[in-house]
Amino acid sequence: MVLQLYNTLTRKKERFEPIDPTNVRMYVCGPTVYDFAHIGNARPIIVFDVLFRLLRHIYGADHVTYARNITDVDDKINNRAVERFPDMEPTAAIRRLTEETAAQFHKDIAALGVLPPTVEPRATEHIAQMRALCEALVANGHAYVSHDHVLFDASSMADYGRLANRSLEEMEAGARVDVAPYKKGPMDFVLWKPSTPAQPGWPSPCGIATPGRPGWHIECSAMSEEWLWTVPKEAGRLTAAGLARPHVFDIHGGGIDLVFPHHENEIAQSRCAHGTPVMANYWMHNGFLQVEGEKMSKSLGNFITINELLETDAFGGTRWMGAVLRLSMLRTHYRQPINWTAEALAETKKEIEGWAQLLLQDANARRALSGSRPSPDVLDALCDDLNLPAALAILRRQMSSKNSSDSLAFAGNVGFLGLVKADSIGAYIPGVSAEGRVSNTVLFSNAKRVEDLKVAIANGDIEAQSHIVGQFQQSNLSVRIEGGSVVLRPLSDSALDSSDDRIGKLISARLEARKRKDFKESDRIRDELAAMGIQLKDSKNKATGEIETTWEVKR
Repeated sequence: MVLQLYNTLTRKKERFEPIDPTNVRMYVCGPTVYDFAHIGNARPIIVFDVLFRLLRHIYGADHVTYARNITDVDDKINNRAVERFPDMEPTAAIRRLTEETAAQFHKDIAALGVLPPTVEPRATEHIAQMRALCEALVANGHAYVSHDHVLFDASSMADYGRLANRSLEEMEAGARVDVAPYKKGPMDFVLWKPSTPAQPGWPSPCGIATPGRPGWHIECSAMSEEWLWTVPKEAGRLTAAGLARPHVFDIHGGGIDLVFPHHENEIAQSRCAHGTPVMANYWMHNGFLQVEGEKMSKSLGNFITINELLETDAFGGTRWMGAVLRLSMLRTHYRQPINWTAEALAETKKEIEGWAQLLLQDANARRALSGSRPSPDVLDALCDDLNLPAALAILRRQMSSKNSSDSLAFAGNVGFLGLVKADSIGAYIPGVSAEGRVSNTVLFSNAKRVEDLKVAIANGDIEAQSHIVGQFQQSNLSVRIEGGSVVLRPLSDSALDSSDDRIGKLISARLEARKRKDFKESDRIRDELAAMGIQLKDSKNKATGEIETTWEVKR
C-alpha cells in the first residue's frame, strides 16, 4: 500500500513519505468566524477530513496530528461586530461575534460527519508567536518597519511565487494592489499593522509604540509552527528573537483560492524566518465550487450556507441531511471543480436512502458499519490521491452484490468514509422521520405502514387513516404529517428503548432461557421480537457447539 498525493508545489503526484511516521502532521486553513460558513467552505473541511481518516488508518490514530485553525482576529470580524452589536463596546462585540459564529460552525460541520481535528488553534491565542515571527523576519532582512507597520519584503526572497508558479516580475505586472506610501514594492504584504482604539490591539513588535494587530497570512504561519514544528534534515538553525528551531511539517491543505496570496505568503514568512527550503513538504488544494453552474456570489443570490442547506428549504425546496451534503461533495474528485445543484443533491439523497434500507435489513452489516474499516480495494483507490469517485464506484458494486461479504465490506467502507452513522440510519428511510427515542429498527419496520397512511391521506380515505393511526398507537407510536413526511414519536419513552441495544438484550435473554430449557419464555421473547418486526435465525457454531443467533428486519 503506497499513498500518493498530488503536490501543488511540484505539480505532480508524489509518494507520501512523512518526516516522522510516528507523528504525521497536517495543517488546514479553517474559518474566519464572522459569518455562517458557506458550502464552498465545507469542501476543504470534508476533503481533508477524509484524508485525516486515511492517515489515521495507515499510521494509527495516535500518530497523526491534524491542526485546523480558527481565525478570530480580522478586519471582516471587526466590521461585522460593529454592524451586529452597535451598542456594545467593540472588544466585547468582537468576542461575542466570534464565539457565536465558531459555535455555529462546529454545529454545522458536525452534521456533515466531520471528525474533530487533533487541535484547533485560535489566532488570538498565538499573538506572541506572531510577534516573534515579525522580529525574526526584520532581523533576517526579509521584513521592514514603516509607518507603524511591519511588512514582508517580497524582493528579498529569490523564489517568491513558486507555489503560484509565477515570478515576482509577473505578479508585479499583473498586480491589482494599491501601492501604499509605506510599501517599498507593490507585492510587499503586511505582517503587522496599527490598531485604532476601536479595534483589537496588542503590544507591537520591532519597537513600534502603537498597539497593533497581525496581518492575515502570519496567523497561519504562527499557528502551524506552534503545533506542527519539527527539524528537517537539511536545515540549519537560526538565533534571531528566540526562534532557534527551524520548522517544517508534512501536509498543508486548503482551497485552490488560497494558493495566492495566502499560502504563497505563508511560505515566504515561514521559510525566511527559519531558513528552511520548504514550509510543508506536500501542498494540497481542492477545486472551486459553483452553484447551478455559476460562481457563488451574494450579488447573484446563490450564496448558500451549510446551515441553510441543513435547516431550511431555501435550496431545492427541501432540508438536506448532512450525509447527503457530504456524499455530494465526494462524488467529484477533490482537485476538480464541482457544480453544486439541487438535482445532484436529490440523486444523492435517493442513493443514501437505498443504503439505509440495505443496512437496516442486515444486522451484521450494521455491526460492520460501526467498525468503520475500509476494504482493500477502496483503500487502494483512496491511496491514489484520494480518488473518491473510484472508491464510490466500488461501494456501489458492493451494495448491489448478493454476496454477504460484499455487504459487510460495503458497510465498513460507508462507516470509514463517515457517510452514515449506525445510530442514524433510520433518518434516511424515505417518507418517515422520528422524534424522541424511536429506534432505526422501528422506523424501518413501519415503512410499509407509513406508505399506506400516505396513500390514505392522498385518497382522502378518513376511515383508512383512522385505522392506520390506531395501529401506530398500538405500537406505542404517535404520528403526524409534516411537509410530506410522516413523523413518528413514542407515546411513552420508556416503552421504546434505543435501537439495537434492546434487541440484543432480548436475544441474550432468549438464549439464556433456552439453556435452562425454559422454552415457554424463549418462545415469548421470540414472539415479542417478531412483533417488533425482527426475524431471528439460529445456527450452531461448529467450533464450540453453542447456538448463535443473528437477526434481521422482516420485510
